[in-house]
Amino acid sequence: MQNEKTSLKELAALFTKLGLTAFGGPAAHIAMMQKEVVDKRSWMDHQHFMDLIGATNLIPGPNSTEMAIHIGHERAGWKGLVVAGCCFIIPAVLITGFIAWLYRLYGQLPQVRPFIYGIKPAIIAIILSAVFPLAQKALKNIELGIIGVLSLLASLAGLNEIVVMFGAGFVVLLQYIIRKKATDLKSHASFLFLNIPLLSEDNVKIFWVFLKIGAILYGSGYVLFAFLDSELVAKGMLTRTQLVDAIAVGQFTPGPVFSSVTFIGWQMNGLWGAIFATIAVFLPSFVFVALLNPMVPRMRKSLIFSAFLDGINIASIAIILTVCISFSMETIMDWRTILIALLSLTITFGFRKINTVFLIIGSASLGYLLQLL
Repeated sequence: MQNEKTSLKELAALFTKLGLTAFGGPAAHIAMMQKEVVDKRSWMDHQHFMDLIGATNLIPGPNSTEMAIHIGHERAGWKGLVVAGCCFIIPAVLITGFIAWLYRLYGQLPQVRPFIYGIKPAIIAIILSAVFPLAQKALKNIELGIIGVLSLLASLAGLNEIVVMFGAGFVVLLQYIIRKKATDLKSHASFLFLNIPLLSEDNVKIFWVFLKIGAILYGSGYVLFAFLDSELVAKGMLTRTQLVDAIAVGQFTPGPVFSSVTFIGWQMNGLWGAIFATIAVFLPSFVFVALLNPMVPRMRKSLIFSAFLDGINIASIAIILTVCISFSMETIMDWRTILIALLSLTITFGFRKINTVFLIIGSASLGYLLQLL
């Protein structure tokens, strides 16, 4: 693992690239980060990367964005935190904003389904290839393996992911206490309330709605859409058609799924609505990561917190596998998607140095060509 700091320019280049090419949701984004940060650049080892994944699962907000912010903070301090987070978010926001502008003009989305048809099976391969080395590090003993299987079953059964992670963490913690009777447990609590000058009543409403969402929402981007349905559609602030189209935009654009709020904000109040919604939903992630990141190494050094992290980490692997299984059931539908998935798995596991960008471009092109048959 490299101990020296990383230049802001290098961080900006990496996370801008990921912001432009990371398709497929948080699990796929984190898989791509793992390949870039751990395998290619050796900025940190698998264990610490796994600890950061566990940490992002403990706080609300978009997990892949929080991972980018964590990595930036690790490599270049506060400036790195801002640069990595912004460079990962901004490409998706700009693309989504452009689509939102076109949508408001013409009332429909571009036809990109043939390309997404090919990308989705490749995303499964990318996730699995990243999870494999992380799982090897997380599975430290038979007990953790059993807890991992139980976490996977609970997650597949639909149990809330926060319950699964904390449950696994506390089970491992209880095991440790029984064995070691440790007494070095310490608690930390931090709250930060933010206030910024706002321009109009509509923008005030948009800002606070999305700030609340960013500050309390756990889970994937798909949980975000369910929350938006109750917060916006049910209250008449957004139509269900606009929400469905926002979901589509989140699926076929790169970067964090939460960039869909840019699209939603634009439909609610034009450019300023998009700006206020975007800033509000991502702002809590920067705050939470800034507060939590310095605590992660200390938790790993503490024997009792280390046991808790081991439980969180194995549950995180199980949740990622659950996402992968659910995604596979929705995606692998015919011989074409089976072929793309098998080819992608062969490439990701057999040729690990191949950049995932080429895999995504190749699978999108193959998906388009196969649908012409």
